[in-house]
Amino acid sequence: MYQQETIKPYHDGEKAQQVEAMFDHIAPSYDKLNHRLSWNIDRGWRRKAIAALLPYQPQSLLDIATGTGDFAIMAAQMLKPQKLIGADISEGMMDVGKKKVEKLGLQYVIKFAHEDCLNLSFAENSFDAVTAAFGIRNFADLEQGLREMCRVLRPGGHLSIVELTTPVKFPMKQLFKVYSHTVLPVYGRIVSKDKSAYSYLRRTIEAFPQGERMMDILRQTGFKETSFKRLTAGICTMYLATK
Repeated sequence: MYQQETIKPYHDGEKAQQVEAMFDHIAPSYDKLNHRLSWNIDRGWRRKAIAALLPYQPQSLLDIATGTGDFAIMAAQMLKPQKLIGADISEGMMDVGKKKVEKLGLQYVIKFAHEDCLNLSFAENSFDAVTAAFGIRNFADLEQGLREMCRVLRPGGHLSIVELTTPVKFPMKQLFKVYSHTVLPVYGRIVSKDKSAYSYLRRTIEAFPQGERMMDILRQTGFKETSFKRLTAGICTMYLATK
């Protein structure tokens, strides 16, 4: 079983509460920080992950670790599903998302649910597609989280994930290391007023399994037809799979 050893945010008692509180605290500045720290490239990453689902026309979607709902909103606009549920541990993040959804008039399509992503409340075979953008690296037990995503996905349904990763080739590997260890935590601390949040981000990226290793984990947790594609020189990776 794969389990992150250095980062245990969910399903770990007091630690889960600490991480939930951290995301609640940075929620008001989260969107601005993400877009600035990625030079707005994160929007393109989300778009690619959603576009991969277009051929299947999913009508019911679950967006795991939805945060402030950016991915859910884009998915609703591009895929036109009948329903989309954004699930997250942080009420503060989802409160920001609810305001954005109402402003766009999407509240009849997108609903938010406070969920432990390692123990989802939804029935088996509930969704045509499950998505996750920049959130599953926070799982204390990645395998359990993926098993839950597979469980609620209907047979033949599709999984689409985008996650921050560490570049593997020169010179981006070296440049990203400098950026993630200096610019990212300092700027994140200044804007969010949180000393730990963006140092935490760097640690979760470094601890997260990537590429073929992630493919093995997806297959072990019930998925098939797995594939991955590195985006922007490996700063982000898109993972696709079928149940």
